[in-house]
Amino acid sequence: MTPGSRTEFGTASSNATAEEDAVRVANQPMMIRVKHVVFGAIGLPVVLLLGAWIGFFNVGASSGHWKVTAWFLQLAMRSAVRTYALAVDAPKTLDRRGLPAAAGHFARGCAICHGAPGELRSPAVLRMLPQPPDLALTVGDWTDAQLFRIVKHGIRFTGMPAWPARDRDDEVWAMVAFLRELPKLNPNEFRALAFNGSDATSSDRQPATPDVLSDCMRCHAGDGEGRGDAVPVLAGQKEAYLLASLQAYAKGDRTSGFMALPVTGVDPADLAALARYFAAQPPVSADRDQVSAEVINKGQQIAEAGIPERNVPACSGCHLGSDKNPVYPRLNGQRAAYLERQLKLFRSEDRGGTPFWHIMATAAQRLTDDDIQAVSAYFSRRAEGPR
Repeated sequence: MTPGSRTEFGTASSNATAEEDAVRVANQPMMIRVKHVVFGAIGLPVVLLLGAWIGFFNVGASSGHWKVTAWFLQLAMRSAVRTYALAVDAPKTLDRRGLPAAAGHFARGCAICHGAPGELRSPAVLRMLPQPPDLALTVGDWTDAQLFRIVKHGIRFTGMPAWPARDRDDEVWAMVAFLRELPKLNPNEFRALAFNGSDATSSDRQPATPDVLSDCMRCHAGDGEGRGDAVPVLAGQKEAYLLASLQAYAKGDRTSGFMALPVTGVDPADLAALARYFAAQPPVSADRDQVSAEVINKGQQIAEAGIPERNVPACSGCHLGSDKNPVYPRLNGQRAAYLERQLKLFRSEDRGGTPFWHIMATAAQRLTDDDIQAVSAYFSRRAEGPR
């Protein structure tokens, strides 16, 4: 081998070694960075847990969040509501028939934090972190679907709870309809809608009624006639049925966000007194909405003979006559819209109640929408009051 060739070989070998060293050096920082990420991923939760355990993080409410924290939480909340609201099928037109009940619920359970026309918020609420918004000023920031999402599911890490009855979307939509009306109401209009001339703090109650009557009057009125098509007529209803229903609400066997607050913590003796009071009220006039004779006749056929080919029993077997089970309600003179809604809730098994609710659920599942409309219209026009 010539000297020149040895030099050539030595030079090639040196170059190869240098290239390997360069590759090794180039890869080394990346390996260090990966290790740092791994150690950080393991160590950071440990550090945070340790900080929480020793009480490093101040959870006092004497000061608010850092601005960046408040910004991030607001961003996360709005983004989550916007995203989850995409799955909400909002109606083109909001149903206003439930406004009185929604207004009563708002006055009873929401105004304490959010305020209302003519109703000042408590100074304690104004110091809450985060502070509940004045909905009359901010409701326009949200779409109907987004309001539905907030009312139904609430917002974590705030004082905003979920709707008490998660299966009652009809009530949630009634609240959305009321929230749309809220900015338009002056103090007198709000109180007329929410209190129906009664006040929860009023001292001029009838002496023969329990103290809890004023809460009932917001939706059902003092005569039991009810306000709006979403509220049942209670006047002249069977006392045993009214008591069984109130007890079912109190125990959670029958769900309703509107009824959850009024019956929570009420003495059983007061529930019995309420049932007696409304059962003793004179029956009111029957619903006289314009309905075709064809629809009424179809409803009468279902009520008196059922639908044998679909194994639907006659309604009269349980609901007509003085010799029936006292826990079965009277339907005569009840509002058609209310009856329709209840039958559809039974059909979807979203309504409980007395121990006999399964009977209604089975029958309702065999009824079409047209059947339900017809039989509801028939009972709403039959005689006077829920007899």
